[in-house]
Amino acid sequence: MRQTAVIAIALCLLSTGAAQACRLALALALDVSGSVDADEYRLQMSGLANALGSPDVEAALFAIPDAPVALSVFEWSSSDYQRIVQSWVLINDRDILDEVRANLYTWERQKAPEATGLGSALLFAKDLFQAGPKCWKQTLDVSGDGKNNDWPTPMSLRADGQLDGMRINALAITKPQTNLESSSAIPGTNLIDYFKARVIQGPDAFVEVARGFGDYAEAMRRKLLRELETLPVGALPRGNRTSFDPAPTRIARTDQ
Repeated sequence: MRQTAVIAIALCLLSTGAAQACRLALALALDVSGSVDADEYRLQMSGLANALGSPDVEAALFAIPDAPVALSVFEWSSSDYQRIVQSWVLINDRDILDEVRANLYTWERQKAPEATGLGSALLFAKDLFQAGPKCWKQTLDVSGDGKNNDWPTPMSLRADGQLDGMRINALAITKPQTNLESSSAIPGTNLIDYFKARVIQGPDAFVEVARGFGDYAEAMRRKLLRELETLPVGALPRGNRTSFDPAPTRIARTDQ
């Protein structure tokens, strides 16, 4: 499935002028496993669309017109289910951004497996980046409301180097009543700690938190603003400044 999707993405790029320089390739991975009901699914899709249309996010997206952001969106559940919602597209004007948002608002859910295959979603994203535009930076933005319960596990992939070179941020969707201040009391026992210890990696990687799907749009807005921060000129890659491969974070653990 991953190979077929990558071929389709590559063909799409050839027809959309993706050879243009871009400062960030941002892939958004949305959890649609069995723990996400129909209402939560719509809150997630519309929340992302709303976040992309907020004035401060729009300003960040269009901050460097000559080097726009490339965006792709996919949904995932089990190890056998990853579905492209938005193929790679350069967000170089408001009309394109409006088309992406309209796609998210009207996207129809398909029946997906119950399992939470986070590891396979990370591998799918790696293939997505390899087929995508060569930007100054690449960032995977993965949302989820539960821990991996399928194979492979994120930690096993990191331990054997399959995620080397990827920068991964996470948006943990917790229960609305979650006490965030308790997250460090018993390390590893909640979703926030899980994403911090076993999923995120790369320079300045972070976990944003949504207190329930009703908070998803605002949490995504905060997350996008951090990811779209403009790099100082001196921090950009040397040469033609068209690619960036962050140093990997390696943790030799093989649990989930």
